Amino acid sequence: MRLPSLFIPHGGGPCFFMNEGGPPDPMWQPMAAYLKTIVADLPERPRAILVISGHWEESVFTVHDGTKPALLFDYYGFPPHTYQLRWDAPGAPDVAARAADLLKGAGFPAGRDGARGWDHGVFIPLMVALPDADIPVVQLSLRQDLDPAAHIAAGRALAPLRDEGVLIVGSGMSFHNMRVRGPQATAPSERFDAALTAAVTDPDPAARDARLADWRAMPEAAFSHPREEHLIPLMVAAGAGADDPGSHAHRSTVIGWTVSGYRFG
Repeated sequence: MRLPSLFIPHGGGPCFFMNEGGPPDPMWQPMAAYLKTIVADLPERPRAILVISGHWEESVFTVHDGTKPALLFDYYGFPPHTYQLRWDAPGAPDVAARAADLLKGAGFPAGRDGARGWDHGVFIPLMVALPDADIPVVQLSLRQDLDPAAHIAAGRALAPLRDEGVLIVGSGMSFHNMRVRGPQATAPSERFDAALTAAVTDPDPAARDARLADWRAMPEAAFSHPREEHLIPLMVAAGAGADDPGSHAHRSTVIGWTVSGYRFG
């Protein structure tokens, strides 16, 4: 059975685990509630998850092919307990090799890395979605040029994985401007969110991909993403969606930002 591809918000730092042993701050609870549903809402349980995080960039697309990746605590200034989190999901070297081969077959050079830990764009949302850490995970880097069309094309190359029991997940934030919070962010983030959602849900997949590749033309684009590394995982998820429709899966408001999640297929 074909699995969908997803673009999920991964929050801010260890946001869902700030209250040691307790629930997330009420602001983050709607996002956490959504993340808890993403596996249960699938047509079948994945045999593996391929995650593209906004926190890993390489000169070429690079897959993590380790068997037991450590966690990379790449956030700063948070309570000590958030640097002692554990999430021990296994890697999936076979899926990493298959992803690299698919990328190479589409003309993309592909690297492999077994040493880097999973960054918080991987383990923080998946700790919410999969607290038992019982599905193998592979991480794929972004390409440093952050070219949206190239990342859409890379996603299309990876689309066959969806028929092989692999869930493809882009992990980022649909709005990511750390310089603005509160009311000054609300109206611009809503305008960008509306335009982004309209592009994702365009019924013509070719038009959808073209609109996403031209995301900088959307209202408030530069304000919403001074640098686009948190948006580009959406491009991979959309490309992996191939000709399946895109739908709006989640919307919440955090620190004044309107933030969305999307599903393809």
